[in-house]
Formats: sequence, structure tokens, C-alpha cells
Amino acid sequence: MTDMSAGYEEFCTFLEKYSGICLGASKQYLVASRLRRLMTEHSLTSLKDLMSKIQMASQVKLKTQVIDAMTTNETLWFRDNHPFRILEDKLLPEFGERKNARPLRIWSAACSTGQEPYSIAMIINDYKERNRVASINEKIIATDLSPTALAQAKSGEYATLAIGRGLDPMKLKKHFSEVEGGRFKINPKIAANIEFRALNLQDSYSLLGKFDLVFCRNVLIYFTADFKRDILTRIHATLNPGGYLLVGASEAVNGLSDLYEMVHCRPGIIYKKI
Repeated sequence: MTDMSAGYEEFCTFLEKYSGICLGASKQYLVASRLRRLMTEHSLTSLKDLMSKIQMASQVKLKTQVIDAMTTNETLWFRDNHPFRILEDKLLPEFGERKNARPLRIWSAACSTGQEPYSIAMIINDYKERNRVASINEKIIATDLSPTALAQAKSGEYATLAIGRGLDPMKLKKHFSEVEGGRFKINPKIAANIEFRALNLQDSYSLLGKFDLVFCRNVLIYFTADFKRDILTRIHATLNPGGYLLVGASEAVNGLSDLYEMVHCRPGIIYKKI
């Protein structure tokens, strides 16, 4: 039996240092479910043993695998729905009326296995077709710190089980092709304007450029209040004048009224750069 209590505090400190994620107390069950396979592979019986092995100079790969296992999450297509409705009904009409030809730049932060950026791209594609809008030339930058999640996202291929999490049959038929093994691959037209990059939200955002929209959803809840504030402040610096931040349904931008204006979309709230 694996002991997840011995070494738990040390593991939490390690995880927060390298990923920003703050587990808090009594999350041993989560660690056990995420790391069971790795610990079995390395014949480790406790988190204390795992931390001892990670400290060895020769175990860089193991350290990466541990962070990867703890930060890769299964996600949904069109998760929460409101942000995508707001994108379609408010934001795309607003940016579509811009007189300049500058591309609409969007950042999908902590994109996991790619469902969010592909969902955004599908919404934009369908909006342009429906409204015969040619002036929106989008560029979506999607980032995550997990190599495994990014590899899945870049492939654009999903098993039937993953496809079934939030993707309606009409969009599946229109935007995917069935490939070998009963899997489905996103159509090249949707994938064309998405660039996937490795990025830890603790690192600098300077190489990403400026954005009109930033989706940073369902990830802030894992961070301390100070780190969350740091992320939101640095995201503000990446936004173009008049740009918007969209966060998760259970997340809020508090204490930053000098940076963001709350915009009620009924339903849903987004935050506009001041």
C-alpha cells in the first residue's frame, strides 16, 4: 500500500514551487489518484520516498513526469457555455466592427488538452460564416505547462469518450473527421489559426505579445491569493486597450478595480481592461 501522508507537506511545497498549484490540507486522495501509476513504475511506497528520488540530479525526467501528472486535467468542450455565448453575441460583433485590419488575438491560458482553444475557433468560424464577416482574422495562442496535455492538443485527435464531453452532434459532424481507431480529428480549417506553446503561468508572458481576449478559466482556483493577483496583474499587461479577460464560473477578479472593469453580460461576467 502506498503511504500518501509521509512526505505530503514536502510534496505540496515542491508542487507549488514548480507549478504554482497550492493543494492545501487533506488532498492526499487526489495525489494518490494522479501519481499511482508513476509510483508503481518506480517501486515507491510513499511520497517521502518520491521526494527523496526527485532530489537526485539524475531524476529530472521523473520530476517532469510528476508535475505533468498533477497538472493534466480532463476538460470539456464549450465548458460553462456562458463565455462562448458572450464571445459569439457580444465580443465578436464588437471586434468585427473595428476599422483596422489587425488580427483578433486571443490567449487560451492553461488550455489543457485543447478543448477550449478549439471551441473558441469553432465559435469564430461559425460566426463568420453565418454573418458573412471577413474582417475578423483571428490568431489563438494556447498555452499549458504539461507536455502530455500539449501533445494531445496539438494532435487534434480525441477518443469518443472525450468527444462526448460537451460537443453537440452538429459541431462534431461539421468540424471533425473520423479517423482510424474510432477517434475524431479536428478539421484543418479550425486548427489553422491556433498555435500551441509550452508556458508555466509563473513564467514571463512577454514573448506571447498582446491580446484582445484572454481566457484564463478554471485554473486560478488552484493558486494562492497572492499568486492569483500576480497572474491577473500580468495578464492585464498583455491586454490591448479595450481588451477583455474571461475567467471561470467559480472565479472572480477581486481587489483589482484599478485594472479591470466588471462587465455584466446577463448571464455571465467578463472583465474589461481599464
